[in-house]
Amino acid sequence: MSDNRRKFLKTLGVGAVASLGNPAAIWGRATAPVAQVLEGLKREDTSEVYWEEVRSQFKFAEGLSYFNNGSLGACPQPIREATMTFRDTLDDFPSKYMWGGWKDEIEGVRKKAANVFSVSEEEIALIHNTTEGMNLIASSLDLQEGDEVITADHEHTSALNPWKYWQESKGIKLVTPTLPILPKNKEEVVRVYRNAITPATKVISICHLVNTNGMILPIKEVTKMAHERGILVAVDGAQAAGMFNFDLKDIGCDFYTVSAHKWLFSPKGVGVFYAKQESQQHLKPLVVARGYEDISIRRFENYNTRNLPEVLGFGAALDYREAIGAQKINARTYELKHYFRNRIKENPRLVLKTPVPDSLSGAIQVVEVLGKEVKEVKKRLFDEYGIDCRPMSTFGLNAVRLSFAIFITKKQIDVLVAALENIAAA
Repeated sequence: MSDNRRKFLKTLGVGAVASLGNPAAIWGRATAPVAQVLEGLKREDTSEVYWEEVRSQFKFAEGLSYFNNGSLGACPQPIREATMTFRDTLDDFPSKYMWGGWKDEIEGVRKKAANVFSVSEEEIALIHNTTEGMNLIASSLDLQEGDEVITADHEHTSALNPWKYWQESKGIKLVTPTLPILPKNKEEVVRVYRNAITPATKVISICHLVNTNGMILPIKEVTKMAHERGILVAVDGAQAAGMFNFDLKDIGCDFYTVSAHKWLFSPKGVGVFYAKQESQQHLKPLVVARGYEDISIRRFENYNTRNLPEVLGFGAALDYREAIGAQKINARTYELKHYFRNRIKENPRLVLKTPVPDSLSGAIQVVEVLGKEVKEVKKRLFDEYGIDCRPMSTFGLNAVRLSFAIFITKKQIDVLVAALENIAAA
């Protein structure tokens, strides 16, 4: 090699570029802020001081108390920083990482997601959101005229509309039973589905935790009953995944779809789709691109190009979750639920419209301020107290929906309760 050639390469910094272009090195550099935080979280501590520390890692606008995680989750600051580094890397090397450069890292994210749900990575596709997953299911199934799909009245529109669009025009009947608002036990809910089943029922499309009043539905019990009759079960898990612990193998459903940006605190635009190995035969990809012959579950995420930095950011978010610990998060979910319910139980003007048992509700609680219109309550909470929540007016709720994610502290709940009491008394 000539001296001029050596000088030219040295000027370009080719060695540095090669180092920067190493996927493992990039992952380490991007997740360095996460690693530092994780070490501090990995301790046996469930004190309020610990949760205040977690709270400090979620950055919100000054003065905002965010009780609307059920609509759109927040992302911890270290995960935001890691994702930005991945974005910069993709733009630094525009084609290298879009098509194969991050293959091993993406597979690592798939394995982490599979571990969260106690399933095989060959049963997990990394998609965009719950809506995509429900469309994937509804568009795939080979249903015939006269077949029935059960979708109860509390289903989210994004879970219901795919069945209307893909199947109703074929003569498929959508059966919509009415769920109780405040069931006292699981059997009350199971009975609703049992009574809705007919010989024509082919699918039960069910929400794990309903968007309306935070009620958890008994997926395991409904699935067992359905499978005894040869009925497939598709679950909208947008509100449940990450909020509390469950095992998809134990639940037994055929399909389960998740938006990772809610209770898994991922960057936006990443979802998880679970399809039981023996049920994958029923599915066809929504998008067909190069490599469509792939028979693995990866065929459902074959978009050719997509925002891979967000997928890698999701992997970092799962590391964050693991550092805290799934059991600790589960316990905190119910600690905050009980703290809030106990704080308002003596006020007759604050009426809870979410079931009491822990088996039927978790970190979403819905409360009506008697005599007040819910939109006005929501507006006053935001304008006067900086509290962001969701108004729920369907099913006669007239109530605000409050999400108690792990970044919510008891001090914030105290402020919330005081605000609700002031509005109730005005």
